[in-house]
Formats: sequence, C-alpha cells, structure tokens
Amino acid sequence: MTRDSSAPPADGGDGGPGVWFGGLGRGKRVLLAIAMGVASVTAFAPFHIIPVLIPAFTVLVWLVHGAGRYRDVFTIGLGFGFGHFFGGLYWLSNAFAVVGGPVSAIAWPAVISLSLFLALYPAGVCASYRWLTTDRRFGPWEAALFAGLWTLGEWLRGSLFTGFPWNPVGSVWDVSDAVLQVTSLVGVYGLGMLTVFCAVAFVGNWWQTRSGMTGHGWCLPIAVVVIVACVWGGGTYRLAHAPDVPDVADVNLRLVQPNIAQHLKWQYDLRSRHVLDQIAMSNRPPANRLAEPSHIIWAETAVPFYVARQPALLEALGDAAPEGGFLIVGGLRRSGPEPEARRFNSLLAIGPDGQRAAFYDKVHLVPFGEYMPFAGVLPFGKLTAGDTDFSPGAVSGPIDLPGLPAFQPLICYEAIFPGAVVDTAHPRPGWLLNATNDAWYGVSSGPRQHFAMVRIRAVEEGLPVVRVANTGISAVIDSYGRVRARLDLAERGVIDSPLPGAIAPTVFATTGHAPVIMVAFALVAVSIRQRRRKRQSAKGP
Repeated sequence: MTRDSSAPPADGGDGGPGVWFGGLGRGKRVLLAIAMGVASVTAFAPFHIIPVLIPAFTVLVWLVHGAGRYRDVFTIGLGFGFGHFFGGLYWLSNAFAVVGGPVSAIAWPAVISLSLFLALYPAGVCASYRWLTTDRRFGPWEAALFAGLWTLGEWLRGSLFTGFPWNPVGSVWDVSDAVLQVTSLVGVYGLGMLTVFCAVAFVGNWWQTRSGMTGHGWCLPIAVVVIVACVWGGGTYRLAHAPDVPDVADVNLRLVQPNIAQHLKWQYDLRSRHVLDQIAMSNRPPANRLAEPSHIIWAETAVPFYVARQPALLEALGDAAPEGGFLIVGGLRRSGPEPEARRFNSLLAIGPDGQRAAFYDKVHLVPFGEYMPFAGVLPFGKLTAGDTDFSPGAVSGPIDLPGLPAFQPLICYEAIFPGAVVDTAHPRPGWLLNATNDAWYGVSSGPRQHFAMVRIRAVEEGLPVVRVANTGISAVIDSYGRVRARLDLAERGVIDSPLPGAIAPTVFATTGHAPVIMVAFALVAVSIRQRRRKRQSAKGP
C-alpha cells in the first residue's frame, strides 16, 4: 500500500489521534465515521440530544487527523456525511411509498443516492481541513478553521444546484428560544459555526493535555464556556427585555389543518368531499368566545383542482371567506391554452364574492416532486399527482390585501432557505405565510425538522410566521420565534389566533450571510498563507 507523497504522515505520536484510530483498517474507520454521522442526527428534531454533537464531531476530527492519505480523509468525510444525511432524510422514502407501483421500488436507492450526493460536502470539508492543517497540532485556530469550513459547506449546499439547506447544524437549537436569538445577528449558519466550534473544542483540550502541549490546554474549554454564556445569556436578556409588540389590530386568523392522508388527498371521488370538509371547518364558530375570524388560511394544495376554471368551486370557496376578509388557499393554477398550458402550485386569495383577489405561484420548485430535472433519462415521472411538470412562478414581492399587512407567501420548502425568504428589492412584508403539505412524509422526523427550520426564519428576519400544514405542524410564531399557538403532527383542527406584530429589521435581515461567510473565508485565507510559510520553511533558505 502506497502513501500519497503530498499528504502529511498519520499521527502516531503519544496523545495524538493515531493512538485511538491509527491502527484501524480503512473499512473500520469508514464504518465508524458513518456511525458518528448517524448519531449526529439525534441532535435534530424530534430528539434534540444536542450533546451527541461533541463525540460525533470529535471522532470525525480525530479520524481526519489520523488518516494517512487524502483519499482516506475524503472517504471518512463521505462516510460521516452519508450517515448524517441518510439518518436525517430517511423519511423521504415515505413519498415513494405513497406513489406506489414501480416508483416505490426505488425509494431506498433514491434516498441512498441523495445522501451520497449531499455527503460530498462534508467530504470536501474534511479534505480541505486536512490540506490546510499540515501537522498534528490542534488548538483554537484549528477548531475555528474546521467550524468555518463546515459552515462554508452548509452555505454551498444551500446554494448550489437549486440548493438544499436541510438540517443546518444551527437548527438543532430550535428547542431553545433563548439560543435561537443569536440568529437575529448571524443567522442559522452563524449559529451552526459556533455550535461546531464548541463541539470540536473538546478535542483540543484532551489532545493537547495528553501531548504535553499545555500552553493552550484550557483555552478551548474557556472559549466554549464564554460562547455558551454569551449566546444563551444574550438570548435570555433579549427575550426578557423584548418590547411589548402589539398584535395587528382587527386581524384574527383561522388556520385549517384537516389532516388528510396523502394517499387519500388526490382520490378522484374524495376530492370534493375534502374541500367541503375544510369549508365546514372554516365556518365553525370560534371557541372560548374568541373574535370571529377575519381571514382564513388553508394549506398547500388544499384544493386539488384548477380553482380559477371552476365557477361553482369559486362560489363555494367564497362562502367560506369571512365577510370583509379573504380565504387564502393553496390550489392549482393553469395559464395559457391547452396543450401548452403552464401549471403552477399556487396560493390564491378569494373574497366572499368568489372572486380571486391575488395569487402567488411557487418559485422554488422541488426537484423530482414538482418537476423532473432528468425527464428524458429516468424511467419514472415526478412523484406528485399528474403527468405534467409544474412551472416556476415569477419572482414577486409581498401580497397586499385589504385588511391585512402585506405578507410574503412561502410554499412548502421555500421557507427553509435562510436569507432568501424576503426579497430586499421589494418593500419589507409585515409577516411570512408558509403553506405546506408534509403529508407526503407521514408521522416522521421530516415534518418536525421542517417546522424547526421555518421557526428560525421568524428570529432571523424579525417577522412573525404563520404556518399552515395539511397534516401538521401548523402554528403562529411571533417575531422572536416564540410559538403562540400550534397544532401538532397528525392532529385535526383549527387555530384561531391574532396576528403578531413585526419588529424592526434585525441585523441578519440587513446583512444576510455576508459577515459569517466572510469570517469563514478569512479563516481559510489565513490558513492557506500559513501553509505556504510552513512549506517554504521546510525547504530551507
């Protein structure tokens, strides 16, 4: 077996990672990396075992330092990434099962393939980190570098190839309102950078102490304590001293969650019944002497018809709209003559007169679910109902309806893209509306993780979020990310709630990801410079 001449040797010195992993074969190291990747998923919703990130990232860093060749480092990162994404995305297989037939046979191969593709990002992070760290030393700088590279990997994953920013590490903190407040400054990627730094910092403390390098032995654990105290304490202070933002006057929302199973949702003989059932839920009298709803909101594709082309349906939906308000409903829209008509996944606002007052067409479509990126190659069609792909809508600003603050519609996973839910080219909305249908994924981790990411958008932007889901989780969330009202997964019912008010634009709403990404690139740039100096020193004068 040959060693790459350009790679630094594996660390077999006392106290280094080679003591633990240097003697393991390649296969065992990869299996251990996969196991740590799977373990890391338990830090996310619905488990929230956040301390597991410490051993998960610690072992990953040790494996990277203990590997002798860059090819092995890349494989270790690929294994960790595969375990991380497979464990976090297993629920996608439920969507294939709903479609049934030949498509269900490719459920697990599809999830495995997607997980391997996404694992390329952690693999690139590990390879880059090993290339930039040419010796076995691990101190504050190396911990910061690894955290910065991981953040760059998450940022690229959320941006390239239409982007898929699912489960960024920072979203593990949706369990803590206080910790989430830091995302108003640095966003979820910034919180993730701090989280990864704290997780790997324990490596430096143990490693340097065992190696006799005590100069920085307590530097990293002290840094961790300071970061945790600042983030949690600062968030607690922010919430305790948050100004009393009044609810929007004369706006009382009703969110309808019918809990219709996906395999029943599009059955031809049941579609009309589903619509009538939601109309009945919309017309219920409010409980506990609450005010009558001024606006009613249904979930994504709650109306499984092309709404505008069915006058009787529009009239029935108009009967469900409150007097002086609107029914905001997810449905299908078609534009142009057949057979070239374009089809859209839309939100429509319908008044009591049965007329459409406004609409929004989903812009960021789901590959394979709403359109087929390789339609001429793959032996199956998209997973959603119908044989025709949806078309992306035109980018548009907030919807402004009488009696409501302007709102930015976000259909399904459009709400998981940090820094991209508000278009700064348009006036700032007063709230965010996320209509979704997570019934595809059953009672699994998927809808819970989806909700966790959507909640962070409220803190980042300083805007309330109203989320309406077919099978849950539906909720009203204020501008600090606090849940005002909620219907859990697989529950049937309505939420009657006032609309929380918005606060002033946050730092993140103004600057976006730029400061955090600049810090990450700066760490890389300085590390490249240090590497060049070491190589020049090794060559001698």
